Amino acid sequence: MLAALTGLGLSTAAGLNAYIPLLVVGLLANLTDQVRLPQEFAWLSNGWVLGIIGVLLLAEIVLDKVPVVDSVNDMIQTVVRPASGGVVFSATEAAARLDGSTWMSQNPWVGWVLGIGIALAVHLMKTTARPVVNASTAGVGAPVVSAVEDAGSLGMSLIAIFLPILVAVMIVALALLAWWALRTVRRRRAARRSPV
Repeated sequence: MLAALTGLGLSTAAGLNAYIPLLVVGLLANLTDQVRLPQEFAWLSNGWVLGIIGVLLLAEIVLDKVPVVDSVNDMIQTVVRPASGGVVFSATEAAARLDGSTWMSQNPWVGWVLGIGIALAVHLMKTTARPVVNASTAGVGAPVVSAVEDAGSLGMSLIAIFLPILVAVMIVALALLAWWALRTVRRRRAARRSPV
């Protein structure tokens, strides 16, 4: 159960930023005993792979802060973020197999499907909200929202690994934050349209 919560949290984080959960899992597997990856996911802790993920993360951080460029980046990330979600969910579910999860060892595809679906859902919410934020703030909100998303991805990744029981609480909090942000933006747009 905790491995599933870890996978859920990491997939959610991947929907916000594809590279942060990959880097967190890979670094922790490489440098600590906190994350144990099975053989088929050992590549994730390879130094070269971590270096490439780090470079991609830096590019993502910069591109996602620039209005309009962030929307183009989000189109590209429509493939990358769900794939990342599938990898991190599967890696953690596969790690659960090391602890004796018979069902997951018989159905490894479930981790991939869940990870892809969760990351895609979060990504689609992000790509829907971002143009609204950009338009309503004349682009000034893009770097702020992007920084919050990056911090959320890092926080969710760490919580998923170290305190997986809190993942459900964090997902509800993120959903409420997204709902509040969209509602606030819609109210502002409606106020601008209505005659005084």
